Amino acid sequence: MKLVVFGLTISSSWGNGHATLWRGLCHALAAQGHHVTFFEKDVSYYAGARDYWEIPGGRLVLYQDWQDVFQLAQQELQSADAAIVTSYCPDALSWKELVLESPALHVFYDLDTPVTLGRLMRGEDVPYIGAGGLGDFELVLSFTGGRALGLLRDELGARRVQPLYGHADPDVHRRVQTNATYRSDLSYLGTYAADRQRALEMLFVEPARARPQLRFVVGGAQYPQDFPWSDNIYFVRHLPPSEHPAFFSSSRLTLNITRQDMAAMGWCPSGRLFEAALCGTPVLSDSWDGFDAFFEPGKEIITASNSHDTIAALDRSDAELEHVAARARERVLSEHTSAHRAHELVSLLDGNTAAQPVRAAAEARA
Repeated sequence: MKLVVFGLTISSSWGNGHATLWRGLCHALAAQGHHVTFFEKDVSYYAGARDYWEIPGGRLVLYQDWQDVFQLAQQELQSADAAIVTSYCPDALSWKELVLESPALHVFYDLDTPVTLGRLMRGEDVPYIGAGGLGDFELVLSFTGGRALGLLRDELGARRVQPLYGHADPDVHRRVQTNATYRSDLSYLGTYAADRQRALEMLFVEPARARPQLRFVVGGAQYPQDFPWSDNIYFVRHLPPSEHPAFFSSSRLTLNITRQDMAAMGWCPSGRLFEAALCGTPVLSDSWDGFDAFFEPGKEIITASNSHDTIAALDRSDAELEHVAARARERVLSEHTSAHRAHELVSLLDGNTAAQPVRAAAEARA
């Protein structure tokens, strides 16, 4: 199968969650005999932090102006089985017009569904969708399941909606040797987001102050100077995906925090959950509706709603934490790898409506 994707970015993991997901998916698709051509606008902030230059078994097309590669895109679409436009693609509406004229299956993949729906409900512009909604696409994929699927149909006119959740690539995310720079009793890896700040202070900063003898490490981009650091909180600026295994492997425990729109919508597992689990690192996470469809709380992942929960998790024995981590890794390997998602994607593009267990549960609640 040949896929043509018009996306935000695959070449730079700086400040976004799209790139790592697309890399894992493209790697798995290539291993399964499929080909992906990915069109990405070459913007300065991603170019300055580029950490991926070619798609194995596929093609990466970087462009300054979409019109410069219009003919190339048109040629690629003529032989494509499916054409996918994604959320936050800078030229989404222009590419949509070209896609709808092509013989390929017309697909929209929203990797930011709760953000999309939140902006829509607030009456804000959603530039990658436009006034016409999603009714022109033959298939709409959503990074979020549950009631978001119904809202995409009811509010944006999507005709056929299916979830395609996060995942992680075991060939990239695995247990490696620890790194002293990243060594921590509790770590947090994520781009700064104002709507995560309150939860980060409660689940990370407050426990750090309550346990001054322990070491806490934050990794990510765009953190402001007025972030409430303490003497035992250490900061590592943006880490490329190649460093994520060392970061997680050097953490006794790692924290996941979901953005507010996504947590409110539910059914929105971050790729970080799966990455950390594959590295054999126990995960502490906030919770939301549908969480237990991906991991069993208490046995595969520890959930937290306040600073006391974080401190209780830190006070667990190494043996307890290692047992939780081992079970989470088994769960990801059996259900949530990039290879699993690639199989699901191809099945959906082929028109197969037989849902996987997690997808079926999400659809039932839509």
